Amino acid sequence: MPFYHTLGQIPAKRHTQFRKPNGELYYEQLFGTIGFDGMSSLMYHVHRPTMIQDILIQKDVSPKVAVAKDIKARLLQGFQVPREVDFLESKKTLFVNSDLHLGLAAPKGLKTSYFCKNADADEMWFVHEGSGTLKSQFGQIKFTDGDYLIIPRGVIYQMEFDTEANRLLFVESFVPIYTPKRYRNHFGQLLEHSPYCERDIKRPELLETIDLKGEFVIKIKKQGIEYDVLYGNHPFDLVGWDGYNFPYGFSIHNFEPITGRIHQPPPVHQTFETSAFVVCSFVPRMYDYHPQSIPAPYNHSNIDSDELIYYVDGDFMSRNNIEKGHITLHPGGIPHGPAPGAYERSIGQKETQELAVMVDTFKPLMLTEEALKLDDGKYYKSWI
Repeated sequence: MPFYHTLGQIPAKRHTQFRKPNGELYYEQLFGTIGFDGMSSLMYHVHRPTMIQDILIQKDVSPKVAVAKDIKARLLQGFQVPREVDFLESKKTLFVNSDLHLGLAAPKGLKTSYFCKNADADEMWFVHEGSGTLKSQFGQIKFTDGDYLIIPRGVIYQMEFDTEANRLLFVESFVPIYTPKRYRNHFGQLLEHSPYCERDIKRPELLETIDLKGEFVIKIKKQGIEYDVLYGNHPFDLVGWDGYNFPYGFSIHNFEPITGRIHQPPPVHQTFETSAFVVCSFVPRMYDYHPQSIPAPYNHSNIDSDELIYYVDGDFMSRNNIEKGHITLHPGGIPHGPAPGAYERSIGQKETQELAVMVDTFKPLMLTEEALKLDDGKYYKSWI
């Protein structure tokens, strides 16, 4: 996300002496991506950020693929994912390819004693139900239902929830997650025709410097292994930072839909992009206003991508018998379109109140064992 932010105290010039009140040095850390070529932030620690005491436990958390190759459309009943106390244990990975892992989580524990860090992937969380605070080295971001949270790889964080009733969609992306480039100028600023702008972004706030030594467990995920790494000081010990690489939030309710006289294609709903997939937001909007328009989407062929939709709320006009928390997968190789009757009944309708998140991947998705537990087994015949 190419915009600048800063919190706390920083020196007037980077890579220069920055001292504590007692004369000791603060410890500077470059938190960057793509070597030294991508977005980065400079962080200033009370303690050295390298204080690893031990690696206590390691366990394989790689998803178990059940269906590697398939052409069958699927419907998963997402609200059947069990609620679990532990945040990381609650994550159920449902779909995978070499670019991403996607799944659902229903954590009911309010907070964890450990910290999280994904060394391989940017994380995108969509909060379907629940509220709380994303805490990280960079500060705090309050979140509620409808919020996307983007956590760049390498960020140390904790998710604290206000209640036990939480449901989330997550994507772990092995390629960076950005705002769509067609909505940015060559400086990186979001343009006037963008469906959202910098004012809509939730930046970290309330930087709390925790100067505390002891034993702190950071669960670091790398190459499918989760390591319990013991640090000698609290990881949230920053006195200040500045730069472009940090977590942020964005509410789906602040996405301004793009409409037209005739049906607009899915790219108008695009919210985030990567080199391997796109994320789109379907939000309440006015329908097409040509006198002969058909608001329902036309049938279209999935040749180069798999289309996955997570249904959040409202009456999704192109489908039948869809409920909150359902996930549909329309795989590449076959066409799909509105459910029987949806094409015709959309004529004359003026607006929709649907709310959904779509992820289109450029490589086929494989189903995990967790996905098959939620599969209704008959959706692929729903166009008959």
